[in-house]
Amino acid sequence: MFARIPFSLRALALVTLLFPVTLVSQNAHAESLSFAEAWHAVLTRNDAIAAERANVQRAEHMENAASAHHLPSISVSGNYTRLDQNVEVSPSQLAHHMNGGEAIGNLMGSLGNLDNMLTTTLADRDVYTSSIRAIWPIFTGGRILAAEDIASAQKEEATYLMQMAQQAKFEDLAKVYFSTVLAEQVVQTRLEVEQGLAKHLDHAKKMEAQGQIARVERLQAEVSYDKAKTERKKAQRDLDIAHAALQTLVKSNAPVTPSNGLFTQETVPAMSAFLAKTLATYPGLKVLDAKRQQADGLVDLEKGKYYPQVFLYGNYNLYEGDSLTAELTPDWAVGVGVSIPLVDNGGRSDKLKAAHSTAVQVNHLRAQAEQDLSLLVEKTWREAGQALEEYQGLASSISLADENLRLREKAFVQGLSTSLDVVDAELYLASIKTQQLVAAYQYVLSLSRLLAISGDMNDFANYQAAALQLSTSPTLSLHTSQQG
Repeated sequence: MFARIPFSLRALALVTLLFPVTLVSQNAHAESLSFAEAWHAVLTRNDAIAAERANVQRAEHMENAASAHHLPSISVSGNYTRLDQNVEVSPSQLAHHMNGGEAIGNLMGSLGNLDNMLTTTLADRDVYTSSIRAIWPIFTGGRILAAEDIASAQKEEATYLMQMAQQAKFEDLAKVYFSTVLAEQVVQTRLEVEQGLAKHLDHAKKMEAQGQIARVERLQAEVSYDKAKTERKKAQRDLDIAHAALQTLVKSNAPVTPSNGLFTQETVPAMSAFLAKTLATYPGLKVLDAKRQQADGLVDLEKGKYYPQVFLYGNYNLYEGDSLTAELTPDWAVGVGVSIPLVDNGGRSDKLKAAHSTAVQVNHLRAQAEQDLSLLVEKTWREAGQALEEYQGLASSISLADENLRLREKAFVQGLSTSLDVVDAELYLASIKTQQLVAAYQYVLSLSRLLAISGDMNDFANYQAAALQLSTSPTLSLHTSQQG
């Protein structure tokens, strides 16, 4: 019966769970939107995709930051130091530190006043200094190059994650857009049922007035008509939900309505092409490849901790005060430094082993991902074939149901059939039509998923165009649905 058709409120409820919306009644001013236009709107307006795009920009900046480690670091420093007393030196103190100067030191010590008069202040208690210092690494054991490789792989990972977000939104859009198309078709089917039962009720009233049928037959026709009106209104509310979900997804300020319809092909495209393209280009696999590059870079980074570091350094004093020490100190100094790690308390050996384990882990994850993708492609391809077979197989059922309804209506007028027979025939025809629409809907969803995971989303328009051309052929018109 019509009430048990596969497409129901459950499908639209799923859509509304994925895309919370505020119901907006559709009106004559609704914007007509093709699937290609809706996809462009999602690409340019969707916040999830915009967030991934910002993540790519962040990764690009981090890559540039990693390259900056090749440059020298230059800093300007200023210091103020307070000593407990002035730094002074007397002739006797100098003499004691000269070779053979002990006697001179004792002599100067005996001449106390002269020694005090010749005492020199080397530095005041308040010391002010400022300088420019530069350090330039010239060998780090490959750690800078490893950091660059890791940052580059992280940028690639961010790029592929953005592509995965786009593919996911493409599938979401196909669900929402074509569920709206399906809801429109369901409303139309419900309306046809309502109109057919209204006509049947009118016949029943006239036949009851003429005494050709019992009152219960007319009541049966009236009840069926009232139920048809209720179902049509329910379908209309489902359509309002679908329209609102579509409007939310494309972030439109005005109501939108799909301009493209459901479609099918004569046969499902070959699975081998989808499978080969998916395994070669799927961004999820590329993300794991980028993870492997990061793991390799981490291995090189940990290995670099076993090598010495060589660097150039330089210092130029900008200000040192007016003390004797400042006058004696050179204004600048340059040199070469070497730092050799002997004992490390950071666990570099275990960290190196952990980096190797990470690389092995990523290899296994990629192998498993390839198996899962292969299964997903095959499953989705078979679902598309099943939906297409169901769509094509229902064509003869629709012809039979249409003929059965015509005969039941004629028999009722002649008094050879009951009102319930006519109602059942009307609902059966509507249910078969709806099942065929649902089959077309399932085919479109399966095709959109195959195109998404294989990276051929731009080819979706080509399949639409081919189906539209096929629908214009008089010999093949049963194998395609209406095109918007």
